[in-house]
Amino acid sequence: MSRMTDVRAAHTAELGDNELKAIRTLLDAAFDGDFSETDWDHTLGGVHATAWEDDELVGHGAVVQRRLLHGGRALRTGYLEGVAVRADRRGQGLGAAVMTELERVVRGAYELGALSSSDGTSGFYTARGWQLWQGPACVLATSGIERTEGDEGGLYVLAVRARLDPKGVLVCDWRDGDVW
Repeated sequence: MSRMTDVRAAHTAELGDNELKAIRTLLDAAFDGDFSETDWDHTLGGVHATAWEDDELVGHGAVVQRRLLHGGRALRTGYLEGVAVRADRRGQGLGAAVMTELERVVRGAYELGALSSSDGTSGFYTARGWQLWQGPACVLATSGIERTEGDEGGLYVLAVRARLDPKGVLVCDWRDGDVW
């Protein structure tokens, strides 16, 4: 029997408690328990794309607004957070379905899309047109701009209306937890 997948987009404010619990449960499992409270906080406040099969959540991703600095400009950026597919449903197009919805939001509302990728997912993003950032990565901390070398090699951008030099410096706004 073929499963029907329903991909929905909704702002955090439109999601009910049960939906938020289902998202958090999926993310905890997908990230093998390495999804912290600050990671969860970073996922909230934007537009969520959720993939449902009947009443089971099988995929999720969110776009939240951030400001990235590049080339002397502050760019309105749709930053992807909490992108995951349930382990037993990976490789079946659900990630692509979630990303299609997230990219629609990014292209419609932002100058730039950005994300920090975990190991082993780079081919997925580059196949969709995301570009690996090749230049230095930094954060605008309280003491000024600080390099975040540990994040380099895992940052991807999707240029929408912004002109980018992919070997230039890319600076993210400060936040608790992982800054990228």
